[in-house]
Amino acid sequence: MFCGELVKEIHCGPYICVFMRLNGVECWHPDENRVLNLRLSNMGLEGRFPSGLQNCTSLTGLDLSNNNFSGPIPADIGVQVKFVTTLDLSYNHFSGEIPPNLSDCSYLNVINLQDNQLTGLIPWQLSLLNRLTTLNVADNLLSGPVPQFSNTTTSLNLANNRGLCGKPLSACTATKKKENTGVIIGAAIGGLLFATIIAVVILYFCCRNVAIKKKEKDVEENKWAKSIKGTKSIKVSMFEKSVSKMKFSDLMKATNNFHKENIIGTGRTGTMYKATLPDGSSLSIKRLQDTQHSEKEFISEMATLGSVKHQNLVPLMGYCIAKNERLLVYKHMSNGTLHDQLHVRDSERKPMEWPLRLRISIGAARGLAWLHHSCNPRVLHRNISSKCILLDEDFEPKISDFGLARLMNPIDTHLSTFVNGEFGDLGYVAPEYSRTLVATPKGDVYSFGTVLLELVTGERPTQVSNAPENFKGNLVEWITYLSNNSLLQDAIDKSLIGKGYDSELLQFLKVACACVLSAPKERPSLFEVYQLLRAIGERYHFTAEDDALMQPESTDAGYLDELIVAQ
Repeated sequence: MFCGELVKEIHCGPYICVFMRLNGVECWHPDENRVLNLRLSNMGLEGRFPSGLQNCTSLTGLDLSNNNFSGPIPADIGVQVKFVTTLDLSYNHFSGEIPPNLSDCSYLNVINLQDNQLTGLIPWQLSLLNRLTTLNVADNLLSGPVPQFSNTTTSLNLANNRGLCGKPLSACTATKKKENTGVIIGAAIGGLLFATIIAVVILYFCCRNVAIKKKEKDVEENKWAKSIKGTKSIKVSMFEKSVSKMKFSDLMKATNNFHKENIIGTGRTGTMYKATLPDGSSLSIKRLQDTQHSEKEFISEMATLGSVKHQNLVPLMGYCIAKNERLLVYKHMSNGTLHDQLHVRDSERKPMEWPLRLRISIGAARGLAWLHHSCNPRVLHRNISSKCILLDEDFEPKISDFGLARLMNPIDTHLSTFVNGEFGDLGYVAPEYSRTLVATPKGDVYSFGTVLLELVTGERPTQVSNAPENFKGNLVEWITYLSNNSLLQDAIDKSLIGKGYDSELLQFLKVACACVLSAPKERPSLFEVYQLLRAIGERYHFTAEDDALMQPESTDAGYLDELIVAQ
């Protein structure tokens, strides 16, 4: 069979995408030599796992389900298909053990190995896959304890593996031969005493080693800070005249040498630390990821960002250059990120009320629209998410990380540009970026539209708790499904319904849907988004009459009228 031979010898060359146009072969672009997905389900393929897949270096999805493949899954599969996010080998005849090396596929979201002849343990290394949302190993011959996954939202299907035990299955038990009761009791008591002594000795040394390793780890994590600790004369360049002069040593002291306990957020652009000053006030210090820009270029970029001032942008108060390190000084936002306020639940935090969500959306839209339409030079954010919208003590939204994309190192590969967040976090990336790799204003609109969907649905961007169990898509895909089936109202956060806001909620949801349309040209501009949201919140008087944001010449008033009428 030709398809079978293709899978065995596939080299992902340009002939696959340009000339052959094969079913199941999805390319990044018809004119490129990079295969994005292989969907070869139910094609009668047989033989061993195709070794030629190691040449598909850009592969993000592999589906070989419902075929007749046999033999072991390669021990080095983590090297062969390193960047896959979905791996489906179900309904084949694969045998042997699940390779621990599979954990090297760190982008994996879904692993489906159902209905094979796999034996042995489920490798504990798979529990390290913090992006994993689904693991299906049903209908195999697996045995031993089920690993405890660090991602508590990971869905497990372990059915029909009689040898598996441990949560969420029955507890693991050891079988013993029947022996004389008296001998068993005596041996048990003696063994218990011996085990207790051994346990005390081991516990002593373990605690000692843990303390030593913890200390070594702490030292390693802020080793960069301690390597420049002696440079006390380094000054912090401050843009705010009201802020007293500071030195790098002041930042070290205020962050306890940039200790990990002071980390308040990490992201693509760097790590943010909370700095507590002697007077009790707080600042946020961002340590940027490695940048190849020269010191002169960095200072020039800081001068530009320092001049960008708006009520809905986190103000850049200063910066510091300490050897190879680049640190930014921001005003601290006491209420953290919008993401945490929406999605991190505790006993004291209640779901956000609708008027507050609406006010936050209007303020964030105002700040982003100002960056796009009124700022000089105009700025594309390229990394919009609910994590970059910070909230001050009055829950006024402030956009962070704007303008930092140009300071990041260029990503080397086509694959990592899309998957690893060159243009944003997973769930927020506009679909056209996988083809064009060019940042555009409408790409920012798409990302902000996903934030609006988070606000009105209360759902996370990459997983939907209210969707049916068999739904595996992200938030935008779920909204699209509901919209196509005239069920859009079912997406609204249940805690918001029936409180006198239903009409506003539906209008808001339609604005969000317009932002995440698949065709960029059909999306509104950020200024139009701001105007639409402001109209929805008009009765709350969230915005002042003398709003500094002026309507740009490029605004399509017809689009605004059309969308408002549609609502």
